Amino acid sequence: MQHYQKRVLVTGGAGFLGSHLCERLVAAGCDVLCVDNLFTGTKANISHLIPKTNFEFMRHDVTFPLYVEMDEIYNLACPASPIHYQFDPVQTTKTSVHGAINMLGLAKRTKAKIFQASTSEVYGDPQVHPQTEDYWGHVNPTGYRACYDEGKRCAETLFFDYRRQHSLRIKVARIFNTYGPRMHPNDGRVVSNFIVQALKGAPITVFGNGDQSRSFCYVEDLVTAFIRLMDTADDFPGPVNLGNPGEFTILELAETVIRLTGSKSEIVFKPLPQDDPLQRQPDIRLAREKLGWEPTIGLEEGLTRTIAYFESII
Repeated sequence: MQHYQKRVLVTGGAGFLGSHLCERLVAAGCDVLCVDNLFTGTKANISHLIPKTNFEFMRHDVTFPLYVEMDEIYNLACPASPIHYQFDPVQTTKTSVHGAINMLGLAKRTKAKIFQASTSEVYGDPQVHPQTEDYWGHVNPTGYRACYDEGKRCAETLFFDYRRQHSLRIKVARIFNTYGPRMHPNDGRVVSNFIVQALKGAPITVFGNGDQSRSFCYVEDLVTAFIRLMDTADDFPGPVNLGNPGEFTILELAETVIRLTGSKSEIVFKPLPQDDPLQRQPDIRLAREKLGWEPTIGLEEGLTRTIAYFESII
């Protein structure tokens, strides 16, 4: 009897998170179709997977329908850093909303289970700390970040409506700051910014006075949570927070990066951008309970691995 290979579609599969997920699924023996329009993803992220017989790459934009046969769909397609999602905000909203509609339509037709990569940005600039899944958020619907925040919020709405209306098997993950190898060197995110600046000996730019806090999850931990969430029973759609609850100020992060790189960079302060949240910290009790998951890789270990990656590409 021939062993059946699970067919898994990963949209945004050549991006930072997508490429790590593809790698894990390929290693687990799944038949993986990686779909990406390469707006922020790169072929370099998946070049090591191309020779594998259970991996296939397709250049495609999810705002257009896709006709393939699948058992599971991970919908990760969307630029996720402010520099990238503000470059073409209309396209960002389309990717979140039309992309969700197209992937949900595909899941409905093929009876596939479908995962949505949502974001902590659905909480906006939170007035509740730390954020739990039942918090509705505090979002500016007309600001510069709204194309991403509201696009992702609308995608969650669509996922839950497809579940109610068509009994679709959905999984919604709200991802908090994640970092690791294959981050885009100039995506404007704080971890990659600081590492690149430190390695070049350039001044490290901290916005505000550096006391705003973030929680940083290493990519390997996050991918483990993705797969565990996809494998949960159908009666648990989420949403579920995925992130590392360890909270650090931006100034602490800058100082840690300088120390780990042995850099001579100095820290310079600049004004805070509009709608930049002052604190972000996931409450992951639900993930612990439902997925038996919590992060295992601390900030120093994760940063050390990430710095090694950036040293190899700079």
